[in-house]
Amino acid sequence: MIDVGALRALRSVALLGTVAQAADELGFTPSAVSQQIKRLERQLGVAVLAPAGRKVVLTPAGQVLVDAAPDVFHALERCVAAAQSVSHGTPIGVLRVDAFSTGIRGLIAPSLAGLAAEYPDLDVRVTEQDPDRAVHSLDSGNADVALIHDADGLPTPLPPVLTQKLVHIDYGDVVVRRDHPLAQLKRDLTSDDLGGCAWVTSPEGTVCHRWFQRLVAGVPEQADVRHMVDDFSTQLSIVEAAHVVALIPRLARPPLTPAIVALPLSRPPRREVFAAWRRSADASPLVHAFVSALNADPQTPQ
Repeated sequence: MIDVGALRALRSVALLGTVAQAADELGFTPSAVSQQIKRLERQLGVAVLAPAGRKVVLTPAGQVLVDAAPDVFHALERCVAAAQSVSHGTPIGVLRVDAFSTGIRGLIAPSLAGLAAEYPDLDVRVTEQDPDRAVHSLDSGNADVALIHDADGLPTPLPPVLTQKLVHIDYGDVVVRRDHPLAQLKRDLTSDDLGGCAWVTSPEGTVCHRWFQRLVAGVPEQADVRHMVDDFSTQLSIVEAAHVVALIPRLARPPLTPAIVALPLSRPPRREVFAAWRRSADASPLVHAFVSALNADPQTPQ
């Protein structure tokens, strides 16, 4: 019987191209990964990797092995899920969750206390990852659940072995000081209301900056962007101190001070948030308990 851990190490090397990158992903040293693969070669009696400059490539035997690896991992996972499901469906063990930062803040963190109270033997361990990286970790077996979002209206691509469930819809609000003229309108804002405003925005290339660009696209006056800040708490401090305007997702929004207020938009930017997992874990009580603890009913603007 071959070593499953060594097989997982080989697949990571194949996906990432180097032993060092695979070791970083798996949390081992490069030497430990090399030893695992050498042990696998001894068990098989054939070489599975060959040097190629600074990288390594699979031998024909290694390629066949990597191609079959997902079936092996998924079969083992189905065995574990089946055993757990007949134990009264009680979630017991470690659940590894990869998620984007504001999803951790707005969805996962609020659910942890309730999960711990209801399932004391469920050990949730969270790692911050961008959606694309989280999907890779999930596909490679280094995470059990990934929290992802559609990127600017486009869904995060999923391999066929993964499935997902919509758990939340996030919206963006305009945040201003209470004494700002926009705060006196007492209604949902439109793009026409935003002319002449000074802004603090997320940096270019981020989802929130693209939200901002679309929001102000129809404003007659050019947007006056005075600050670009990635951290939303810092954005709020600048809103309060400098009398500027910000566009902030609700999931990312920390508690507001009495001096500032969030104003809803008549046509707010939005993103759908999904929990994803491997189809072979469909019967896992750990996965079901965690996903059910998230906000399973998509929210409407408020």
